[in-house]
This record gives sequence, C-alpha cells and structure tokens, in this order.
Amino acid sequence: MMSVSIRNAGTTDIPVIRLLAEETWWPTYKPILEDEQIRYMLELIYSVDALTTVMTQQTQHFILLSDDEGAQGFAAYGPRADEPVYKLHKLYVRPGNQGKGYGRRLLDEVVQRAKDQGITTLDLNVNRYNPARSFYEKVGFSVLREEDIAIGPYWMNDYVMRRIVTP
Repeated sequence: MMSVSIRNAGTTDIPVIRLLAEETWWPTYKPILEDEQIRYMLELIYSVDALTTVMTQQTQHFILLSDDEGAQGFAAYGPRADEPVYKLHKLYVRPGNQGKGYGRRLLDEVVQRAKDQGITTLDLNVNRYNPARSFYEKVGFSVLREEDIAIGPYWMNDYVMRRIVTP
C-alpha cells in the first residue's frame, strides 16, 4: 500500500508546483484552449514571481500531496476578502494518478482547514468545458453561476461552484 501525505507548501516548493502545473495543465486544457492561451496562463499564474507573491502575501495557501514516488498534486486556497468564504484557487493531480482519490484527499484537507477557521462555504471556478466539473459535483459542489474572466487577451469561461461544509 502506498503511503500518501499532505503538507503545507512554501516558496521552496515553487519548482515542484511549477512542474506539476506543466504536467497537469496541458492534458487538462489542450482539448479546451489554444496552446498560446495555455502557455500565457501558465507563465502568468505559475511564474516564480507570481507564486512567490501569493505565497508571501498569504492570499493563497498551498498544500502538496506526495506518495512514495514524490509530489503528485497540489491545491491552493484562501479566504475571500468580501465574505466569509474560502476559495479553492487550484487543485491539480498528475494525470497518471487521477482516479486514485488524491484529488479528494486534497479537497478534504482544504475543507478541514476551512472548518478549523469557522468557514462553512467553499467556492471555486472551473472552466465550463473542463471534465473536472463532474468530480466537483460528486464531492458536493453545485453551480452557482457562470462567469467570464478576462486574462490578458484571453477569456476564461467558467462556472462558479459552491459547497457548503458543516462545522
């Protein structure tokens, strides 16, 4: 049986997070987005500077999931400034490990951390064409609304999904 652990990630983990992003974004978004948009967004969101900023300003808290073969996935979450809600900013698992429960383990950890802070609402954005929507629905999220977000010269066409967690 493989040992799985989750730990806080910091700026020293940025190279691992960047590698995991590269390995997960291409197979996830290639059927949905143009290559130029994927590259643009990876460079914008996962640059060393961007990750350092969100980590040091603590606007996003990162966790890493590892098994016996090393880091396999990560999540990032943080409080919303305008209401008592946590936002799940990122949740990615290496494609070869999807279906093993790693995504659920990461999500369960975020939910527990929200509960520990007295937060009972968790929101996320997912691309309207991303098959991950079905995963989120299976773990208790429902579509709240559609949202179109400009990112540079591109658009993200998302669903905002919400899950209420009991304290």
